[in-house]
Amino acid sequence: MAPGREREMYEVVIVRYGTRDTVRSDVFLNYAFYGAADGPVTVDYFFWLVRGRERTFIVDTGFGSEAGGRRNRTMLVHPVEALRALGVDPLAENDVIVTHAHYDHIGNLAALPNSRVLMSEREYDFWTSPLAQRQLFRYFSERAEIDHLHAARGAGRIGFVEHGYSPAPGITLLETGGHTPGQLMVLVETRDGPVLLASDAVHFYEELARDMPFIAVCDLPQMYAGFQTVRELVATRLHHVVTGHDSSTLQRFPALPGPLAAHAAVIGRLAEPTTPEGRP
Repeated sequence: MAPGREREMYEVVIVRYGTRDTVRSDVFLNYAFYGAADGPVTVDYFFWLVRGRERTFIVDTGFGSEAGGRRNRTMLVHPVEALRALGVDPLAENDVIVTHAHYDHIGNLAALPNSRVLMSEREYDFWTSPLAQRQLFRYFSERAEIDHLHAARGAGRIGFVEHGYSPAPGITLLETGGHTPGQLMVLVETRDGPVLLASDAVHFYEELARDMPFIAVCDLPQMYAGFQTVRELVATRLHHVVTGHDSSTLQRFPALPGPLAAHAAVIGRLAEPTTPEGRP
């Protein structure tokens, strides 16, 4: 390992904070077109922590209790409490990467009032525009949460990023669109090789395997193109893909030791646990 390379390595913590049971026609776009029988499917809800020796990044913040309850989602552990269990102080000046502005990804941003937020400018512009109030978009957002994004920008706490932006050595943000106008993926260097947090660019592993788009889409050609981008990354450099909602996710990776063991997995665990400030 080259000198200084260790400082560019991160561990990726995957936290399953919520779940719901539904049917396949409720999650795959135009499911009847595939000529397959409908059947049950479990949709899990995650946020992620990218934790290094120098910096920690929170990737998305999950859904809030009220919004999740209204949509009949089961909360397994509150994301803010999960952050505390991981040693993250919600009131600190945390770094938060917002992959997109759906309710289940920005639901607790207001509970991190001093956080610095990184997100796509295209994503922000869309969700603060009149078009976002059309029913097929509005269903996936919460007005109060979008208002919080607007307030955070006014307070100078949002930094807009473009495709390929690196907020720290070893982390690269990839803008894919498709699911939402500015959907981001997060590419992370770990001891176990490069890890792609696909977020909702790929909800389920089956989407990649069978080219089956999710039901919520703003640009179908871009969604297909995003699938192909992920496949090409897998073929050339990726060791792991972490999807946004697949219920098999925690079984694919080692459990995270500690109080969240039942709800969390880890990739590339660092030799020594780190604090949010990056100190061993």
